[in-house]
Amino acid sequence: MSAHRKRPDAPPSGLSAQSLLSPGQIALALTVIGTVAAALAVHLLTGFGPGPLQWAQAGMFALIVLYLAVIAFKFAMVLGSGKSTAMRFAPGSLETFPDHELPKYTVLVPLYREAAVVPGLVRRLSAMDYPESKLEILLLVEAEDAETREALAAVDLGRAFRTVVVPDTAPKTKPKACNVGLARATGELCVIFDAEDRPDPDQLRKAALAFRMLPERVVCVQAELQYWNPWTNWLTRCFSAEYATNFSLTLHGMDRHRLAIPLGGTSNHFRIDALRALGGWDPFNVTEDADLGIRIARRGWDVRMIVSVTEEEANSRLGNWIRQRSRWIKGYLQTWLVHSRRPLRLWRELGTRKTLAIHLTLGFSTVTTLINPLMWAMTLSYFVFGPQWMEPLFPPAVLYGGMFAMIAGNALMCYALMLGCLKRGLYAAVRAMLTVPLYWALMSVAAYKALGQLVRPSKRHFWELTDHGLVESDEAPEVAHVR
Repeated sequence: MSAHRKRPDAPPSGLSAQSLLSPGQIALALTVIGTVAAALAVHLLTGFGPGPLQWAQAGMFALIVLYLAVIAFKFAMVLGSGKSTAMRFAPGSLETFPDHELPKYTVLVPLYREAAVVPGLVRRLSAMDYPESKLEILLLVEAEDAETREALAAVDLGRAFRTVVVPDTAPKTKPKACNVGLARATGELCVIFDAEDRPDPDQLRKAALAFRMLPERVVCVQAELQYWNPWTNWLTRCFSAEYATNFSLTLHGMDRHRLAIPLGGTSNHFRIDALRALGGWDPFNVTEDADLGIRIARRGWDVRMIVSVTEEEANSRLGNWIRQRSRWIKGYLQTWLVHSRRPLRLWRELGTRKTLAIHLTLGFSTVTTLINPLMWAMTLSYFVFGPQWMEPLFPPAVLYGGMFAMIAGNALMCYALMLGCLKRGLYAAVRAMLTVPLYWALMSVAAYKALGQLVRPSKRHFWELTDHGLVESDEAPEVAHVR
């Protein structure tokens, strides 16, 4: 792959989240709804065929199967992480890649209303262990954001820094800003960092060495993300455990099985020519990172995990957390719908294992978040009011299968989170995982908010900002509006 500079191509036709559903998906949805409605009408008029109760029982049985499949998949990835093939770097290994042989690196940093974090951001990026002559740091600032541009003008930027103004055009999203930066990048490799990120100082060297050692079909390596403030409150304990489980266990399990990895929003490193060939990021997708990970897999390329950490701040306020989580869930639904538009083509490109993993990771997992309140309510009702009113409605297999799925599934996921805490050394957070169903209830609230925004065209691509810098750290207190 060459490293010549050019503008990124457009994302592949039919793989943009600009529209919610394709004509085929709309036709399929209408067909299913029409078929069920017609069958119910026939039953009500003639008594022939399944009635409403039978349809409800079948639907509940399908949800139980889906619930168990998602839990089994997630737990299998956690258990499989012990044999992860993620890139690890022995002491002294980075010295085998001398400075004069290092490739030029472009760092893309999208900024919006983040004047307060500029001094700390510049300080952290300036401390990166990479030759300044081979480093290009593009600070991507929205045209309307005069405050952030003034803050950048007030600090001493090194020779590697360059401010890039993002045009004031729709959609106003992080991926659109990254595409503007990608068009101006001159490096062979590039990485995305958010304004509050604290990457390991040697992370660029590790990624460069990983690309040198890995085959050319590996076009992206993902570093691990973790939170530096797990002890702020109960919410940050749960959030930190979730990140620990995802980045230190689940993604490592997916790496081991060579599944399509939904990238994190930051600290993903790319071969820049491959990124341009993919069309860059979809500016209409609010989890552009996850979408790009799937498009990489569909192209026949690979993503690998590397053992290097970038620290972020966990949201410690409920409103911020709901806004951030609802955007993530909305983006996961967008990505799932986009890549499900032509299911046979997806299956031909990825095969059965990877295709099922995408559905279980992005789509079905979100569905379980939406149905959790129903499952909890039915189980609670069983224990409070007894089975008398439920048994006539549902066959024993459906009723008790649902209860088993809820109880066993929640127990397994609690255990997985405990393993994540132990993996990251968050020992004091293990006990908090006994209360994590309350955290999942908050996720369901965010999921319904996401679903509501997704069906509204005016909110479908809306990028809700979340405040950071809410907790004092070893650095000066800062407030960042992170995309």
